[in-house]
Amino acid sequence: MQRPKTKRSNFFPLELAKTPKPLGMKKAKKSVEENGGKFRGAERSAYFARREAAKVLRVVLEGDAKRRAPASIKSLIYQPSVRNKKATFALLCETLKHLPIIMDVLEAASILNTKWKRQRELVYIIVYDILFGQAVPLVGDAEKYLMRHEDALRSALKQLLSQRNVKTVKQLIALQEVPDVSVPRYVRVNTLKLDVDSALFELQKNYSVQKDNLLPELLILPPGTDLHDHPLVKNGSIFMQGKASSMAAPALSPQPGWEVIDACAAPGNKTIHLAALMMSRGKIIACELKKERVKRLKDTINLSGASNIQVLNEDFLNINPKDPSYSKVNAILLDPSCSGSGTAASRLDHLLPSKTAGQQDTDMERLNKLATFQRKALQHALLFPALERIVYSTCSINQIENEDVIKSVIPIAESHGFHLAKPFPEWQCRGLPVFEGSECLIRTDPAKHGEGFFIALFARKDAISSECSNKNKTTILHGTPGIKDAQRKKKRIPFISTNPFKMWLYDQLML
Repeated sequence: MQRPKTKRSNFFPLELAKTPKPLGMKKAKKSVEENGGKFRGAERSAYFARREAAKVLRVVLEGDAKRRAPASIKSLIYQPSVRNKKATFALLCETLKHLPIIMDVLEAASILNTKWKRQRELVYIIVYDILFGQAVPLVGDAEKYLMRHEDALRSALKQLLSQRNVKTVKQLIALQEVPDVSVPRYVRVNTLKLDVDSALFELQKNYSVQKDNLLPELLILPPGTDLHDHPLVKNGSIFMQGKASSMAAPALSPQPGWEVIDACAAPGNKTIHLAALMMSRGKIIACELKKERVKRLKDTINLSGASNIQVLNEDFLNINPKDPSYSKVNAILLDPSCSGSGTAASRLDHLLPSKTAGQQDTDMERLNKLATFQRKALQHALLFPALERIVYSTCSINQIENEDVIKSVIPIAESHGFHLAKPFPEWQCRGLPVFEGSECLIRTDPAKHGEGFFIALFARKDAISSECSNKNKTTILHGTPGIKDAQRKKKRIPFISTNPFKMWLYDQLML
């Protein structure tokens, strides 16, 4: 089955080395030689950073145009193929931040010939440097061409400011609402390789670090802490993973010796977390449909040192629950394709052209397709005969992908002997109160926790004691034909908000 298109991508960074290179990037080294090797210090660093940024920008813009981002901006930047990561990341983010202005300026100036139109991403980067960047010497053929037209570019910018009735570029940027995201850096200790206290000791040599009060293997560092080149990250002793994402595997609570399916596994952070909780005993079937993501999944597994994971390049919906090979599966972690709305800010999605332009209608259509797939996947998971637990999780804040999916599946779950259980009872942020039992669900609030996640745990009634009473649930959802028919007649438009209370309030008004 073909999965719906999704922007969610903090899970599978694209192999940048396999993407088409801008012409300027292909000839970068040759251009340096033609300049007599005279690039020095800041010149050389800025020259290559612009071309690396242009290469990533091409991938970002192509994915955004198709509404199918291959990875988050951060994931693309921190690929091994990008050498000057800090400079490239800063340059790319600033260019995206100014991109609507840059595109309007270029259109008004009308200076690009056919050659440079084929290298638009590099042009965008260089125009940012010319109009808004640091006083860095611009060397290279593209730089020289655009510098010859600097007066035309500045004239077009001045006209744009006048048209928008603002005096400064800062005021022009302020017309676009850009969230200010500042959240702690979380790292999860890979207990297959290192114990928590040893990781804490090593990190405290250079950083302020504390333990998380909910997840014992999670450590908290100050916002903005860059650990991508840290030895513990490179050798797989710790993984950079948000708190909400790190709650999914413990919510499932797999036991050593169990057989577990990770239904949509790539890039593998939750998969290897499961392996650590199981102490590499038992078996994990890591299912991933897309071949390009399988490689990243395998890389993550190899880095972690987990020895009980079998990678399956297959659509989870094509796995036959009646196949004897899956007759002993005890638990399933289902983290299906979703809108990624809960991590949009931390992934810098607000910088993408589609976000600044506002594509609300397209999002609504996509949400419905995603919700349909999510329901099918959850219903399919319930069919495995020996199953004791299922965790359904998303990195979405939308009710249609979360509470609505769970509510629609509850009757089927009950028919198979499952009910909603309550993981992390001490966690205060629970599901939207749209049906009885929603207090079992877990939510994280982007404003408070930095990410918007959703977790639901189904367990067999005889397999877990911490259950939520659902004696009247069937009656409430299905036992009042008059109310049910009235709800069918009312057309309900999904509402998107980063505030869970607002989403719940909207839902009540629509009843």
